[in-house]
Amino acid sequence: MKKRLAIVIVVLVVLFGGIFGWKAFVAHKMAQFMAHMKMPPAAVSTATAKAETWHAKTFAVGTLSAVQGTNLMAQIAGDVTHIDFHSGEYVHAGQRLLTIDDSTQRAQLDHDIAQLKLAQVNLTRTRKLLAHHAASQAQLDTDAATLKSAEAAVASDRATLAKLNIHAPFSGHLGVRQVSIGQYVSVNTPLVDLQSWDPLYVNFTVPQSEISQVEVGTAVEVTVNAFPGKVFKGVVHALGSSVDPSTRQLNVQAVIHNTHDELRPGMFARVNVIGKHPVPVVVVPTTALAYNTYGDYVYVVEDKQQGGKTEKVAVQRKVDTGMQQGELVQIVSGLKAGDVVVTAGQVKLHNGATVSINNSVKP
Repeated sequence: MKKRLAIVIVVLVVLFGGIFGWKAFVAHKMAQFMAHMKMPPAAVSTATAKAETWHAKTFAVGTLSAVQGTNLMAQIAGDVTHIDFHSGEYVHAGQRLLTIDDSTQRAQLDHDIAQLKLAQVNLTRTRKLLAHHAASQAQLDTDAATLKSAEAAVASDRATLAKLNIHAPFSGHLGVRQVSIGQYVSVNTPLVDLQSWDPLYVNFTVPQSEISQVEVGTAVEVTVNAFPGKVFKGVVHALGSSVDPSTRQLNVQAVIHNTHDELRPGMFARVNVIGKHPVPVVVVPTTALAYNTYGDYVYVVEDKQQGGKTEKVAVQRKVDTGMQQGELVQIVSGLKAGDVVVTAGQVKLHNGATVSINNSVKP
């Protein structure tokens, strides 16, 4: 009985040993095969880092404002009797816009004109009488002062009438009318907004570290989200007299042309201040950049000797970026002009991966 059991055990050991041994042999051979098997090169697109000369740009955000703009208000209370404009209309300097009831002031003007004429007659008469020694010098002085007072009263009446007849102080575009005929308006009641659209100011700030790049006449490029891709050009018009001690920012005002009346005062704007002096830079396409928790990096294609032949491999390299213009970005450190960088296919790569270049497909 014991002999049979021993035979069965020996048979099972031999059987299972053969099975596991065979599996171990196959796994070993497979590992050897895989160790000598190379992954095919990853197809990528590339570009060459170039040396160029750029003008440094300082980015800022600003607000558009009118060179001339105001909210017209009533200076004298009264009822609106005439409205001579339409909302949104373009008006010229001096054009009458609105009239507040001026009947009382006109009657006062007629009265004061009559008093002026009487004062003129009295002064003329007194001068003739004085020539014949029939009047005193004191009477002449009194009549002359009366004439001056009458002239001042007439001038005051006409100034009051001018304030009751609202005229455009400059040419520009009107906003939405805020009053109606017959409405009583008090002093400082808003009537209508008037803005000049061409040219426009753009007000922004720059940090004190960038002051050396900005002076009167420095070129600026302005963009707004209402017109994507369109650039409005202008120049710096004025600089603030001091740096704000709380923000260390300097106020800057530039003038831009708005020939086609596309922009409006109050719009948000992005401003690029173009540096005075060009600087040498190394640039690559923005598509060459990749990102991780350690910062920006690119894959540089280098030649490497492997197995007696030259292969192209992708080497990961950390870079520091600077300015960006269009589809190009400045590389401050990490690359030099002439380096070949991967611009498409980075997701398939790892440091040291073999690559094949196919630039027929653009990223």
